[in-house]
Amino acid sequence: MIRAMEIADVEAVLCIDQECKASNWNKQHFHYELEENAFSQLYVLEEDNEILGFIGFWITFEQCQLTNIAIAKKWQGKGYSKILMKHMIQKAQEAHCEHISLEVRKSNHRAQQLYRSFAFIEVNKRERYYTDNYEDAIIMVKGLGGE
Repeated sequence: MIRAMEIADVEAVLCIDQECKASNWNKQHFHYELEENAFSQLYVLEEDNEILGFIGFWITFEQCQLTNIAIAKKWQGKGYSKILMKHMIQKAQEAHCEHISLEVRKSNHRAQQLYRSFAFIEVNKRERYYTDNYEDAIIMVKGLGGE
């Protein structure tokens, strides 16, 4: 089941985020996104009261920006990331977004493959984008068409 993330989920989500090295977000980042950022949408994928993964994105007018997605390591390879991606795409379409964009580490071939399976294409790169190791980010975009 996919549901909106709540403050009570932050600890579990943070553990998954850190386990997967999905982002450099800390507890304050998640609290800000949940409590203050009106554009932010955060969802968890839950089964039997266990959070298996999460997705975050911003919808700002005609644009959707994927901020993070991660599945706990013990649940990877079961198609859960595809479920979360479909959820984000549906929300973006409902909001009449024209496209979805994201940044992905140059070395993260598994994520790039996932995004390509949803018709995301590489459009540019940001050199030394990631502050933890100064790795380049690949910018990918999926057109939706808007209204």
